[in-house]
Amino acid sequence: MSSIITKIEAFRVPPRWLFVRVETTAGIVGWGEATLEGHTQAVEGALEDLIHRFVGWDADNIQDIWQTAYRARFYRGGPVLMSALSGLDIALWDIKGKKLGVPVWQLLGGKVRDRVKVYGWIGGDSPSDVYNAAMERKSQGFTAVKMNATDSIAWLDSPSVLTDAVARIEEVKRTGLDVGLDFHGRLHKGMAKQLAKLLEPHMPLFIEEPLLPTQPEEIADLSRLVSTPIALGERLYARSDFRPYLEKRAIDIAQPDVSHCGGISELHRIASLTETYDVGLAPHCPLGPIALAACMQVAISAPNFVIQEMSWKERYHTLPLLNAVTYCNCIDTLQCIS
Repeated sequence: MSSIITKIEAFRVPPRWLFVRVETTAGIVGWGEATLEGHTQAVEGALEDLIHRFVGWDADNIQDIWQTAYRARFYRGGPVLMSALSGLDIALWDIKGKKLGVPVWQLLGGKVRDRVKVYGWIGGDSPSDVYNAAMERKSQGFTAVKMNATDSIAWLDSPSVLTDAVARIEEVKRTGLDVGLDFHGRLHKGMAKQLAKLLEPHMPLFIEEPLLPTQPEEIADLSRLVSTPIALGERLYARSDFRPYLEKRAIDIAQPDVSHCGGISELHRIASLTETYDVGLAPHCPLGPIALAACMQVAISAPNFVIQEMSWKERYHTLPLLNAVTYCNCIDTLQCIS
């Protein structure tokens, strides 16, 4: 029995999430997440286009809908369009699983593991701050965390800013936790090389976005300088975006975001692509519960999965609603998931 799409809706949900609801003639409802931090209204506009195009289509034909949404327009890709497509795609997989009475990972080929390792985020400017934050995460059951490597650094900066970064990781390592370091692409090549070499003896779990993702050649150069795994991918939006990094052997860990890269369909394809280059998969996900649940489907079924980011009890989850720019400040919106 076919399930024709009758309605596609978007809901802004505090603190900063954008959920997508898809309803079918069979009465099955699927939920997706199209959160793109700071660009909610832009994604809503892209979703309006998808609504006009795909109401009336068969929800079972996930691949056809995905390929049409991606290829049938002259302008394609990028964070806004791919985030909108992600929300729709995740909801369609949700419908498919509910219709067949199986979890989505079963539809992706079955599981290769029963448990998924996760890491949490910690903040803090001083060594004592990050130590206390790490101990709190440890008490919550985490065995790994991620934190900022440093604030923005000038093209050529004082060595003291680098030694401060080293002191912070030393404190976190004292807790017994593994720690990944996120550069956020804030450093220029000269300082990034120095910092990566200084951090290497402390064996970070990975270095994330050591440079901007527009610099595959420079990241490949940096990767050859250190033994620390290089991770990247939250600002890449399709398989084709990962290709230059894989061909240049620039990264060791791929970090696509399920709400930005085209949903479960493309995340699963990226997992298969990166596996052929002996690159691990660690989905980026500082987002909402639907995005996390979608990531878990691929994490359970992808052989090269290594670790999952988990946004739980993070600072922005408790921000006053009026400070959550571009997000709904009406608590009634929460009724859509009650």
